[in-house]
Amino acid sequence: MKNQQRRRFLQASAASAISASLGGLATTGCATTPAQPPRPIGRVIVIGGGFGGATAAKYLRMWSGGTIEVFLVERNNEFVSCPISNLVLGGTRSIGELTRGYQGLREHGIQVLNDEVTAIDADKNLVKFRTKFADMGYDRLIVSPGVDFMFDQVEGLTAEAQKTVLHAWKAGPDTVALRRQLEAMPDGGTYVLSIPRAPYRCPPGPYERASQVAFYFKQAKPRSKVLILDANEDVTSKGPLFKAAWRDLYGGIVEYRNNSEVKGVDSRASTVRTDFDTIKADVLNVLPPMRAGDIARTTGLITTNNRWCGVDWLSMESTVRKGIHVLGDATLAAPAMPKSGHMANQHGKLAAAAVVELMNGRQPSAAPMVANTCYSFVSDKEVIHVSSVHQYDAAQKTFVTVPGSGGVSTQRSELEGFYAAAWARNIWSDMLS
Repeated sequence: MKNQQRRRFLQASAASAISASLGGLATTGCATTPAQPPRPIGRVIVIGGGFGGATAAKYLRMWSGGTIEVFLVERNNEFVSCPISNLVLGGTRSIGELTRGYQGLREHGIQVLNDEVTAIDADKNLVKFRTKFADMGYDRLIVSPGVDFMFDQVEGLTAEAQKTVLHAWKAGPDTVALRRQLEAMPDGGTYVLSIPRAPYRCPPGPYERASQVAFYFKQAKPRSKVLILDANEDVTSKGPLFKAAWRDLYGGIVEYRNNSEVKGVDSRASTVRTDFDTIKADVLNVLPPMRAGDIARTTGLITTNNRWCGVDWLSMESTVRKGIHVLGDATLAAPAMPKSGHMANQHGKLAAAAVVELMNGRQPSAAPMVANTCYSFVSDKEVIHVSSVHQYDAAQKTFVTVPGSGGVSTQRSELEGFYAAAWARNIWSDMLS
């Protein structure tokens, strides 16, 4: 009963997050007779077609009644979901099952440009493209660049080394390549997964990945080993639940070492180096430290430790570049706010609502609320979750967690596996259909 009540609360909170962010959209003056096209009020360019950017583009068109011209710039032809992608490594999903097109956004009137923005001139409100399109102006810009990687923080992780020492932390071809490495590994071999210091994209993601690789080994290579080298003091999310799964399901396969930051890589010898050991493996999966995506860095949006972007949480507007809004993993997260796909989706709606208000000469809602749920597969069917609800605090000018709103699973279960699959289908539809 308690879990059911919590789920209902989270669902209601997610709904209120959307409605609270809407503010006065019902009175934007966008209503027209059927014979009259909506009066255009400006152009917004959205960079990045992931959980944050695609959501922002869709809801900008919907909530503005079509009065905002929206361009979505995405270098890839299709969206591939990072959440659920670890199951490709476990062998129970294909990359095609996680792939969706952008046709649904085009049907909303969004102009989807398959290209890459190479530069932003914030003084002239102008973006420059890599290949297909001429420079384009905007009234407001939304940047949802995800993360890029600080390869130079790991000695030896050169461009050449990255051809075989994969991170596969952006779902797609590298996910498939890492799966092939696991398939080619001999029974009795070792897979090493290194985890950087937090913050990084998806706190429970590496531990789910270790579980999925262990699931595959148990079925196909039972003498093999998963060695987790974690730079953090302990598992950063759902620790007791992951450790219970490793003990109960994968005893003798998974070994976890905390405070074991990988400092160097020798791709030719297939070894990694920590402060304590040099470890040889058959498959090396090294996650470097992460920062906001490259376009955020080159535009001067990064504000903290040369890694993350500061934002005004009422509007997601950059604290250093007015007129530019930053979403998702690239942001300097509010307290206890994870870098997750679900949270990026919430950021997208928050930004869309604020931009519609600002472009209509009004201020955004002063009391937005956002919610998050992260599901993790510890086997092919059993799943655990963590959830939270965050309310804007005007005094602190940031989001704070709502007391008693979140929590974690009491235990892993197949029932949560059904919830996780439904969550994925629903959020993909929410952002892309």
